[in-house]
Amino acid sequence: MLREVAKGVLVHQSELLQNNTIVVLGPTGVLLVDPGITDAEMACLASDLRELGQPVVAGFSTHPDWDHVLWHPELGDAPRYGTVDGAAFMRDLLSKPDWRAEVAEGLPPEILDEMSLDRFGLITALPAGATEIPWDGLRVRIIEHPAHAQGHAALLLEEQRVLVAGDMLSDILMPFPDLQVADPVGVYLAGLDVLEGVADEVDIVIPGHGSVGRDIRDRIALDREYMLALRDGRTPDDPRLSPTAAYGADWLPGVYEWQAITLAERRNSN
Repeated sequence: MLREVAKGVLVHQSELLQNNTIVVLGPTGVLLVDPGITDAEMACLASDLRELGQPVVAGFSTHPDWDHVLWHPELGDAPRYGTVDGAAFMRDLLSKPDWRAEVAEGLPPEILDEMSLDRFGLITALPAGATEIPWDGLRVRIIEHPAHAQGHAALLLEEQRVLVAGDMLSDILMPFPDLQVADPVGVYLAGLDVLEGVADEVDIVIPGHGSVGRDIRDRIALDREYMLALRDGRTPDDPRLSPTAAYGADWLPGVYEWQAITLAERRNSN
């Protein structure tokens, strides 16, 4: 079900991972950001758009994680954009003969049979340094930064003062830094600095997972403190890791332990 969170901006949330699909209304159709995640949920989204009389005229993938590069035939054949680095990641993945098996290994087993990968990852790279989405709607600014994943980008809907944050600033998930880069903490903190640089232009933040909020500065501060704790080898005092947290109490602490161990091993090896 679509829910309007700002004028002309609607959100469709998945059940399992609370993924937020963002719909931005335009004069001839909609910009669709990160649709997901099961076939049934995307078919429901397509049905909602048909009821609104709004075809999809453009898509955007905020980053190349599996749950942000999905699509469904009922959404049509609009161009699906991403950053240069994000599209390059997907191009390299899809060039592998066994890419379907590789992707399937990373999917939650409970939805493995509920997803089609036929249009998975078909992302068109925008020109290097592109600053906005090429569509006929209101200006949507691209804010690329190095945190979380290769080619990650947030989107700033300037007139609506809405930030589509990708997989950052979640109220249910702590930061997931890219542990493959040389300096995961530094890279993530740099990304938070980039988002803080536009905070004065934002009233509403939509994370990739979790609740829409009006607390962008609080979310940035919480994520920054988490990353500093990881850097310093401290246990973060983070409500998202609480045993009474409403979401993820059975698995997020394990992810934190893995992050902490990985970064500690890296510090000790230097």
